[in-house]
Amino acid sequence: MIRILESKDIGRLLAHRGARLAEAEAVVRPILEAVRKRGDKALVEYARRFDGFARKTVRVAEKDLRAARGKLAPEFRAAVDRAAANIRRYAERQMPRAWMREMPPGVRLGQIVRPLDTVAAYIPAGRYPLPSTLMMTVIPAQVAGVGNICVATPKPVAEILGTAAMLGVGSVFEMGGAQAIAAFAFGTRTVPRADRIVGPGNIYVAAAKKLLAGEVGIDFVAGPTEILIIAAEGDPRWLAADLLAQAEHDVDASAVLLTTSRRLARAVAEEVDRQLAVLPTAAVAGRAIAKNSAVVLVRSLDDALEVANRFAPEHLSIPDRKLLAGVRHAGSVFVGAYSPEAAGDYASGPNHVLPTGGAARQRGGLAVTDYLKVISVQELSEAGLRRLAPAITTLARAEGLEAHARSVEARVGRQ
Repeated sequence: MIRILESKDIGRLLAHRGARLAEAEAVVRPILEAVRKRGDKALVEYARRFDGFARKTVRVAEKDLRAARGKLAPEFRAAVDRAAANIRRYAERQMPRAWMREMPPGVRLGQIVRPLDTVAAYIPAGRYPLPSTLMMTVIPAQVAGVGNICVATPKPVAEILGTAAMLGVGSVFEMGGAQAIAAFAFGTRTVPRADRIVGPGNIYVAAAKKLLAGEVGIDFVAGPTEILIIAAEGDPRWLAADLLAQAEHDVDASAVLLTTSRRLARAVAEEVDRQLAVLPTAAVAGRAIAKNSAVVLVRSLDDALEVANRFAPEHLSIPDRKLLAGVRHAGSVFVGAYSPEAAGDYASGPNHVLPTGGAARQRGGLAVTDYLKVISVQELSEAGLRRLAPAITTLARAEGLEAHARSVEARVGRQ
């Protein structure tokens, strides 16, 4: 049964997150170095050892992508079309715009927006192959205008390859784990070097991204998935189902309900047990519920929001939009009884690649802006430079940078 805790015990759940990352870093360091030094040869060796790779090259032929597309069931293709349209529409609304304006007189300022040249999307395919993640990582890159979009997956099932073909992605690689991240970070004869790597993965993928951040751009270091639900009332069946929907991802997943009602807490705990008994993924979900999950009793919804902000959850479910004003830290927020997290995982539109382990304190989820550079532009007239010259030269000399001051005075003379 899921634990029922008092709010003072929430620290135990907070402390659990991120404990394994340091161990994983020690495992992946030699893998990264091997791929850096030996390129494709090391990449293929690790693919054979860890993923049972049997082909000569990790690159998937375009004919195999087309063949996979042909195998997709009509209802699956319709679902991809529906979800992709919503994801694309949401990403388009996120796009920053170029602009230029005079501010102050004689000083035209603005920005231009440019896509990255090459991005790599990591698509998990271990316990559960995730074509939905392919859509979430590829479509915003397409909206951004990225010219070279690459996809890596360790288990190229028809749903992933076929979805790639439906989206028009031709650069797909059968590779996974830390070795895939290294290949995109350094580049090999077969795999192009990426400007940024995006997408979730297991603890070893997360560790590789952390170690290579700076060598290559990353979205964020994503650990085990998590949800925090706030509810003072509600249907115990729905709440239990939402907890289990998160728990079935991974044995390290975390599902937490914050409630002011002891009666609801007990009812949800009992319902979790009932649903687990008939859940096909109970072997995974049951361990996540027992190890990392809880129903936590709080005094008020305001207290629940404070706990939620300390937790900075990947997914936050709240009962009413009035509570949005109190949300400071969350990867994505789901409002109301008819907004289950599963809607965001697949088809509503916002991205499901989200920060975990408290990283939502620093940023939100994957967005079209992760594939873009916003470049500042400035154009000064002679009169504009003259107006700014006293401030520029005074500050430059205060910092001891005489050449800076003289570069202005050469144009406008001493003031």
